[in-house]
Amino acid sequence: MMSLEGAGGGRWTRRGEWLEATPGKVITGAEDKEAAIDKWLLETVRMPEKLHVRLRREGGIQWKGDRLRLALFPEKEAGIEPIWEEVQVLHEDDFCLVVHKPAGVAVHPDGSGKGVTLDHLVAAHYASTGESIAVRHIHRLDKDTTGPVLYAKNEFAQLVLDEEMREKTISRLYVAIVKGKVSPGLKVIDQPIGRDRHHAARRRVSPGGQQALTRIVGREPLNEATLLHVQLETGRTHQIRVHLSHAGHPLIGDELYGEGGAGTGIGTNKPEFGRQALHGESLTFRHPWSGEKLEIIDPLPDDMERLRDQLSGKSHS
Repeated sequence: MMSLEGAGGGRWTRRGEWLEATPGKVITGAEDKEAAIDKWLLETVRMPEKLHVRLRREGGIQWKGDRLRLALFPEKEAGIEPIWEEVQVLHEDDFCLVVHKPAGVAVHPDGSGKGVTLDHLVAAHYASTGESIAVRHIHRLDKDTTGPVLYAKNEFAQLVLDEEMREKTISRLYVAIVKGKVSPGLKVIDQPIGRDRHHAARRRVSPGGQQALTRIVGREPLNEATLLHVQLETGRTHQIRVHLSHAGHPLIGDELYGEGGAGTGIGTNKPEFGRQALHGESLTFRHPWSGEKLEIIDPLPDDMERLRDQLSGKSHS
């Protein structure tokens, strides 16, 4: 499977359950059009082989004149009950949906059967458009972390985006507001993360844990605190929270990892903040069909804007 920058199927048209594309001379000029179609789908479009085999078997790949038709949009059950609450859509097309996850909302159910999750809201969003689409999130955020969450709207998109997650080519940039003055020399935290044997919900830096790499790519000094721009190279549970707490700079408002090292407090007049001060500010990925690089921006939420202003001495009306 090729994953060259800029590779992809280009523009498409959706007609019901079918996608139509015009690959051009690479197929129209080929003597063996079926072989040329297979090569284009597998190498240029990056179609997963198992999906390609199934579409061939089921007649889901058709050549009509100069158009290639693919059965990529079959109707599917949502797989979760729709719950009708407002959801903020940051990007949507036939393949991808990116929505803002507010604080206090989990991405998916925890098995208890209680609570509204982002998956429930996305199911309702799909239903509101009259489409039958399975709810498939590609990554997750902690319940009290805000930011963009990416959903695949069909099997093709899910398979391609899952592979991009494994290859670490989906980039996620976060804003964290932490206690203390973070040294300019702290740019990379490369420490393995494992479970905390003494606390079921916690993770900790552990020699026997999974490899985890966090990059600090920007910083803004505040009063006894620092705003950091953080990029994940791996996606371990609570990674940013664990790494920054281990470095002596726990996130403001993080009750689970808030016991940082000495000198990390922000004073007795510190502002109240009811969650960990962590927000996903951008999500960058290649579109699963077109190959276009997409950067989805999610502005800093009001509560973190207020916190930054309080810690910088600015008034906030």
